[in-house]
Amino acid sequence: MSVPLQQLSGFHKKILAWYYRKGRSFPWRNKSASKYKLIISELLLQRTRAETVSNFLGTFLSHYPSWKKLSGASVAEIRKVIQPIGLWKRRAPILKNLAIEISKRNGRFPSKRIDVEALPGVGQYIANAILLFCHGEAQPLLDAGMARVLERVFGSRKLADIRHDPYLQGLAFEIVQCEKAREINWAILDLAATTCLVRKPRCDECPIFSMCLSANRI
Repeated sequence: MSVPLQQLSGFHKKILAWYYRKGRSFPWRNKSASKYKLIISELLLQRTRAETVSNFLGTFLSHYPSWKKLSGASVAEIRKVIQPIGLWKRRAPILKNLAIEISKRNGRFPSKRIDVEALPGVGQYIANAILLFCHGEAQPLLDAGMARVLERVFGSRKLADIRHDPYLQGLAFEIVQCEKAREINWAILDLAATTCLVRKPRCDECPIFSMCLSANRI
């Protein structure tokens, strides 16, 4: 799908203005946040509420302030530390194995997608996050929330799995092609979490209501 330039520009302008007024505040969004903090946060955010990760992140970083420190911990130790936020059995070996690999690379991530996705525990979403935060590429943080916003505004996908739907993948990529790709991603994620809810969306509070296909069908 190709979004008309004027529509794309309007979308960016409205959602960014809303984000700067009402966007959520998290430690990994600070300008001073390191690449390590950004990627660790994304790993912890998988299937976990952002508020939960925000409250826990300081504890994690106090134990493991770097890839090297994390790589030296045992899986059992990591599981014990991250147990309060859940999914510790699944997450701990991923964190450990990725830390070992990145420590070998002196904290640097590869820049090519094929190499990024070959890293331990890195799928499409985390690969996009690495390319976005570590290499400055305009990549979408496409999860169920972002998918919901984009489909309601621009039209529905055909495939159940968002990772393989060409329409949604292309749309998400196109939407974030701007100088403020990080902020556009965060704005859409925040809109999904606070306004464009799964049930009873707050359309009267939505900054992009006027251009939303779903809202204008009501």
